[in-house]
Amino acid sequence: MPGAAQPRKFDLEDRLVDFSVLMFKVADALPKTYAGQHLSGQLTRSGTSPALNYGEAQSGESRRDFIHKVKICLKELRECRVCLKIIDRAGLLKDHDLVKAAMAECNELTAIFVASVRTAEANLRSTR
Repeated sequence: MPGAAQPRKFDLEDRLVDFSVLMFKVADALPKTYAGQHLSGQLTRSGTSPALNYGEAQSGESRRDFIHKVKICLKELRECRVCLKIIDRAGLLKDHDLVKAAMAECNELTAIFVASVRTAEANLRSTR
């Protein structure tokens, strides 16, 4: 149908890029204290890594390589989650809603990657 709105295709890469941007926003909102700067750097590194590693996973050399790179994404998301928990519990961010939104998206992405690893590993076992 010309002119009709098409439903947006789910694009995990775009979602991971948006997550990276959200991590930048959280990092930039942290105080310029020693703790704030430390966690800002950590969150920036672990928060952008899933998008970058997912891009690499898309051109994995084998199923095992794909699984390895997706597991790196998962590891980095879990690191983000812990970093966000520290930020929240330490009360380092005045915008509590920003931390909660970041945590929610991190949890959803983690669930997606857990399912992806399970599926990829099951597919690998079934082809042996």
